[in-house]
Amino acid sequence: MCTSIALFQGAGYFGRNLDLDCNFGEQVVVTPRHFPLRFRRLPTMTEHYAMIGMANLADGVPMYAEAANEKGVYMAGLNFPGNAWFPPEVSPRYDAVTPYELIPWLLGSCASLNEVRKKLANFRPLGVSFRQGLPLAPLHWHIADRTGALVLETTRDGVALYEDPVGVLTNNPPFPFHQMNLNQYQGLSARPVENRFAPDAPLTAFGQGMGAIGLPGDSSPASRYVKAAFHKLNTPDPGEDSGRVAQFFHLLDAVAMVRGSVITPEGKYDITTYACCYSAETGTYYYKTYDNNRLTAVRLRPGSLEGGELRSYPLRTGQDVFFEN
Repeated sequence: MCTSIALFQGAGYFGRNLDLDCNFGEQVVVTPRHFPLRFRRLPTMTEHYAMIGMANLADGVPMYAEAANEKGVYMAGLNFPGNAWFPPEVSPRYDAVTPYELIPWLLGSCASLNEVRKKLANFRPLGVSFRQGLPLAPLHWHIADRTGALVLETTRDGVALYEDPVGVLTNNPPFPFHQMNLNQYQGLSARPVENRFAPDAPLTAFGQGMGAIGLPGDSSPASRYVKAAFHKLNTPDPGEDSGRVAQFFHLLDAVAMVRGSVITPEGKYDITTYACCYSAETGTYYYKTYDNNRLTAVRLRPGSLEGGELRSYPLRTGQDVFFEN
């Protein structure tokens, strides 16, 4: 369960809610330009774009859940169980990349969405896990820059790269369903309700927000997609970076999971363990966790772009309260 949003204001604002019933050892990780990116089948990248995002460090390798590079290209992996398919063998004529390699492979070499499209033309997923005890996650991916967004899905039917005019991705079903499903909500509006039901009857609005009656409120992927799309497509531009970052987290809050609202088949609580926003305007990665609503920021400073050593920042998970007196 997850929700990813791309907001095409300024240089672009990108991020996601990570919805899980547990933590995965996540921390903010900066990969500088000269950290070697090694791949199962492809040559090592010794020089590449720097990137920042949330990752688990497995044997010193950043396993990014989502990240953005210094050029403002963003990519997030979202749960896609039952549909994701990664074959264990791939023809040598393709660029075979495992799911955990995909984010660094693309962000390390692509400065724009157009470059992503070209690079993915010869891509095929390779179903090889990082190591024993660390299986592949069944994912599909949201990719964006300031010009637009894409959705990448690899199923038994093959590799599909979809244009995403809305700038939102959640989970199952496959992406074409979510695009089609939006057709059912064309009548929703952020504006005051109009009496189209019976214009001659004395019907009046008895509260604000009635123009959006019918907007889903549950936490299913299809409903979160519609709700995130409604809020994102109706959001005004605050016109400056701090306001855009604040507005972005409000968008994520609108589809966040509250502890107790979703119980997994194993009897665990599914919650939004963290929410994040990357401002390509300033090269800053912001996040907050379920138990700490205060934003923490890590910047892609000029000094952090060079070098060959990873920089990691453990999450601030304890509630951070500012006392006025």
